[in-house]
Amino acid sequence: MTVDPEAFRTAWPQVVRALAVATRSLDLGEEYAAEAFGRAAAQPEGSVRDLAAWCVRVGRHAWLDDVRRRQRLERLEAELATADGHTPTAMDSGHLPGEELDDRLALLFVACDDALAPGAQLVLAMRVVCGLSTRQIADHLGIAEATAAARLTRAKAALARARGEFAVPDEDGRRRRLPVVLACVAGLLTAGQREVVAPRDATDDPARDALTLAEALAAEHPQDPDVLGLRAVCRLALGRRPGRVRDGVALPLDQVHRSAWDQDLLTAGLDDAARAARTARGAPGRFVLEAAISGVHATAPSSERTDWDRLAQLYDALVEVWPSPAVAVARLVVAGRRHLRDGTDPADVEAALEELVADGPTYAARDAGLALADLAFRTGRRQEAAGRYRELLDVVPEGPLREFCRRRSEV
Repeated sequence: MTVDPEAFRTAWPQVVRALAVATRSLDLGEEYAAEAFGRAAAQPEGSVRDLAAWCVRVGRHAWLDDVRRRQRLERLEAELATADGHTPTAMDSGHLPGEELDDRLALLFVACDDALAPGAQLVLAMRVVCGLSTRQIADHLGIAEATAAARLTRAKAALARARGEFAVPDEDGRRRRLPVVLACVAGLLTAGQREVVAPRDATDDPARDALTLAEALAAEHPQDPDVLGLRAVCRLALGRRPGRVRDGVALPLDQVHRSAWDQDLLTAGLDDAARAARTARGAPGRFVLEAAISGVHATAPSSERTDWDRLAQLYDALVEVWPSPAVAVARLVVAGRRHLRDGTDPADVEAALEELVADGPTYAARDAGLALADLAFRTGRRQEAAGRYRELLDVVPEGPLREFCRRRSEV
């Protein structure tokens, strides 16, 4: 049978979670889920009515068969099996730890175990739960692809050693892991914005997946300012996505069709941003500030009439709580826009961007390169701009943004 991509995307986290509980291992949960979906694809058309339930049943049976085979061959200790030959699990009692959680969110909290190093948490969560490729994770974290792959392998092994078995953390445990979970969802949104400007369908839309996870987080933590801020960022990003592409080419900010923006999403996002700011009580965290920044862009009537001074203030605050290369680039972009508005020389901004191109992580170097090319273009240095856009063709993924660089490189 042909497995519908949307049905697979919905069923996969349900099956992985159920099998991870049964096998007491996230790694084994993935392994047997993959085997079950492979068997489902080999079934006659129409024979599998409930994909998730079918795959859970088949995956669990495959695991039990392997357990029994190992028992016969290795004579495992008696306490690992009941008299009928399988290990009792929470699945047998019909109760799953944290079963009130969205399945993908539950897996995310498991992957972000505080027994792992922060880098290992991010790699494991972004690969296993968010579905990003190793290359996308490496780009997002500014590390080599081989390093990301090695971290993923070590993270799975470390999690198995630290916990011994799969378990969704309790409420206190989820609260401790929340900052890393938020960072993972934000990374998923960033990957969508950088690489999938115009998704082909719902199965190729990391940004929409990020919003789904943010909504699940907000349902569990309705008063947390950073959770509300993250949901605001996701809603505002998706609300402003329509109108960003014309004929397969990404549009610069001053050419975006603002009339095409999703007003319902923008209204909801602005409400979230306001609630997040009120709840933060004068001590805004990363996502509260990011929501405020997104709100400035969402309410600007045009690029020229954007409140660049307010954005500069917000980025100054953001760099204090989250001093990342991505923020450094965005802050310089705003500074460059203020220079252009005031008719002053942006040489200091360009020098700082050049440093990030030379020494920053991959994603920051690429974003800084785009900012430098844009500044050269806007200040009339078209040949220099064309050369910079040509260089970017080697690092920008295939898609609307790369096509934009290609066209600008021919100017």
